Amino acid sequence: MASLATRLTARAPLRVAGRRMYHKGSSRAASVLSGSLNTSQSPDLNVPPPTPAEIPSRKALAFPCVDAHAQRQSKIESALSTSSAPSCSTSTDTGPEPPYARPNPSSYKVYSHTKPFPLIYSADPLPSFDIAYETWGTLSPSKDNAILLHTGLSASSHAASTAANPAPGWWEKFIGPGKALDTNQFFVICTNVLGGCYGSTGPSSLDPSTLNNEEGPSNYATKFPLLSVFDMVEAQFHLLDHLGIEKLYASVGSSMGAMQSLAAGWLHPGRVGKIVSISGTARSSPSSIAMRYAQRSILMADPNWNKGFYYDKAPPHTGMKLARQIGTITYRSGPEWEQRFGRQVRQLPESDTPRANGVRVPALCPDFLIETYLDHQGESFCLKYDANSLIYISKAMDLFDMTQTALNELKLVPSGQHAPSQNPDKFPPVAMPLRMSPPPTFLADLAQGLRPIKNTPTLILGVQSDFLFPVEQQREVADALKMAGNKDVVYYELGGVWGHDTFLIDVQNVGGAIRGFLS
Repeated sequence: MASLATRLTARAPLRVAGRRMYHKGSSRAASVLSGSLNTSQSPDLNVPPPTPAEIPSRKALAFPCVDAHAQRQSKIESALSTSSAPSCSTSTDTGPEPPYARPNPSSYKVYSHTKPFPLIYSADPLPSFDIAYETWGTLSPSKDNAILLHTGLSASSHAASTAANPAPGWWEKFIGPGKALDTNQFFVICTNVLGGCYGSTGPSSLDPSTLNNEEGPSNYATKFPLLSVFDMVEAQFHLLDHLGIEKLYASVGSSMGAMQSLAAGWLHPGRVGKIVSISGTARSSPSSIAMRYAQRSILMADPNWNKGFYYDKAPPHTGMKLARQIGTITYRSGPEWEQRFGRQVRQLPESDTPRANGVRVPALCPDFLIETYLDHQGESFCLKYDANSLIYISKAMDLFDMTQTALNELKLVPSGQHAPSQNPDKFPPVAMPLRMSPPPTFLADLAQGLRPIKNTPTLILGVQSDFLFPVEQQREVADALKMAGNKDVVYYELGGVWGHDTFLIDVQNVGGAIRGFLS
């Protein structure tokens, strides 16, 4: 067998003490290994290390993203000092997503509820509240053609353009003559939810108990009570009472709106004709709770948040931006981003492109196109939405659970019905669905909870690429409804690569399913 020294001579160059040694034949490598090489004759091995003075100094990396953020913060503080409202980027280049923008206060209507409003998680009622809303179409003389459209977490009441606000809404392609919500046939109502910041009462609203303070009124901030999705829906039904609408033709919603649509049918089964629940759930899962918790944590860690009391100071711009970036990751899907961005990097003029050894030098600031996309999404949202509203409403989503056990703990009872038994053993039995895999342990409990809407025709839409509300959760809702005795459940599972935001983008499939179900 050949010696180790002989075998190594056929391999790649050797490195000794950090020096590269090229061999000629076998003699040099073999001599090193055998110890016979006279290192005093090798200037390569005897070169002393460079002194600190001989080492060229390196320039620190540039961080234009950090500099831009500091400039943004400076502009916000300057705007506050001059009493002008700060604003984020006005660019509307957000890809295929409809832009979320703060509506003009004159472009929506406001219902003011002046009586105390009881809340599930508060011992004291809300003394009063406002609900911002917009409408499309014409209410029929019998007032039987109304559709209540529920929003996601951060949307305003501006779902579609109106004469008062011609800007496109967040569901522009789904509302109008001949569209999914056909305004030739239906009267569509959309509200900004209780707890929001687009005209409805929320943490950014003035606290009425401070109106007579010598130092002037102040915002609720985190003195605002915690909310539930059921509270939001009850506030909407007070609006319906104001409009004289006894029964909805349908309750329609996506994402958090899908939670509201189910809650509306559950709270008032006699007042909701049909339910449309898109990319939602009847029980928030640990994974979605975790993702929303991460957003709240990073937002609350921003010193500017100041435990929610920031309305007379600089807002938590950094926390909001980063929270939105996390949210955006959950709204879309990896396959879409692969198609849309791949591993492409941003293109700079050749004169601005750093190079070393003929190779483009990467940046620690946004460099890949997916990084620049997330940076833009966070920046364009950071001041459009109130940070406390994000915290309160996302927590309400986490708390949403329509299993019978959870509903009993909240002491909730649908209107016109008696309180259910507190003993699960006395619940009527439910038939488990046929499944390829074992059903979740809570499915029977969820079926018991959904019994009040067993007579309400319901459309459930799920999206296979949804990361935030995985399609299994929509299957659970459909299965639980069927187990509860609902014989009018329609369930569709959509493909596509847009993830959770499919309900904003896929007009053909989402819109077609809604139109067919409502007709």
